[in-house]
Amino acid sequence: MTTWFSAADCRLADFRALVEQETVRADYPHAAEVRQNVLIYEPDGPATNRREVQAELARALLDGPGIVVFRGAFDPAVVDRATGVFTAMIEEQKAAGVVGGDHFAKPGANDRVWGALDKFALRDPAAFADYYANDILALVSSAWLGRGYQVTSQINVVNPGGTAQVAHRDYHLGFMSREQAESYPAHIHRLSPALTLQGAVAHVDMPVETGPTLYLPHSQKYPAGYVAFHLEEFTAYFEADYVQLPLAKGDAVFFNPALFHGAGTNRSADVRRMANLLQVSSAFGRAMETVDRTAMCRALYPVLRGFTGNVANVVAAAAEGYAFPTNLDRDQPIGGLAPQTQADLLRKALTEQWDTPQFEKALLDQQERRS
Repeated sequence: MTTWFSAADCRLADFRALVEQETVRADYPHAAEVRQNVLIYEPDGPATNRREVQAELARALLDGPGIVVFRGAFDPAVVDRATGVFTAMIEEQKAAGVVGGDHFAKPGANDRVWGALDKFALRDPAAFADYYANDILALVSSAWLGRGYQVTSQINVVNPGGTAQVAHRDYHLGFMSREQAESYPAHIHRLSPALTLQGAVAHVDMPVETGPTLYLPHSQKYPAGYVAFHLEEFTAYFEADYVQLPLAKGDAVFFNPALFHGAGTNRSADVRRMANLLQVSSAFGRAMETVDRTAMCRALYPVLRGFTGNVANVVAAAAEGYAFPTNLDRDQPIGGLAPQTQADLLRKALTEQWDTPQFEKALLDQQERRS
């Protein structure tokens, strides 16, 4: 068994053997149909045991095509109320001169609201309650993640002429460079998809010309995919073989975060394609204790400036080495897939020999951006 994945382990022939499998309708008795290898469900399908349906959904996301679509998952009237709230947020951002960064597209190409979940709840709690009372979201989230999951949301509007994203996988390892992903052992590559569920709710009708998301069914099953999606031959294969399903307002799609995907190009003349991008996280993605790492860094910095031991090991033990969670309004991933971490800042300060006041100011400024 491979312990570490590298580009040398990525073979397109092995990848094709997985993604060119057929999704067999008979294997998923609760699905309404299969379209372009994607399972389509109806929210008012035949009455049956909830656990039985969840077992089928989990199997579809793990060992099947990796993607399911629920037609009419959200009431269009409820969606319209939420759209009004989100549109007001976007207009206020524009009036304030805010340009949203993006993980896989040029900053400003799309209209995006980071941290939309809590903004929505505070602005219109009644509309929020009607929206997130949705049972399809709860059904799929608990099928994949179990109890205690955490919902987050980003509003993404791809305007006419907005270009397609580069094919990618998603959070966690999907938000890293190839070199960063290669630094994690293979079992972490297998674990990462089990920590999140990706979803999107269509807030307008999305015919193909508006550029609904491009998907490559079954691609989540490729073990080295967090490295492979960075490679040109895999990108080229995706561009030649992706599937793209039109969505109606209120439809919802859920997929394994390891599925190769990317937003499509909006070739329409006048449709602003709005989706509520949902990222649902496992309750297990947290440490047992709270730690004041900012205070630790302030205390340790004067010591580390003259330390003769292994500085890297001390930084790893003391500083926050992960960019998330953060406030993506203020701490945006511009110029990379993720913002600078606290550990990155500490290493930079030590390398460039900042004095203590300079480091402390930068540290506190970073903490403020993230809060």
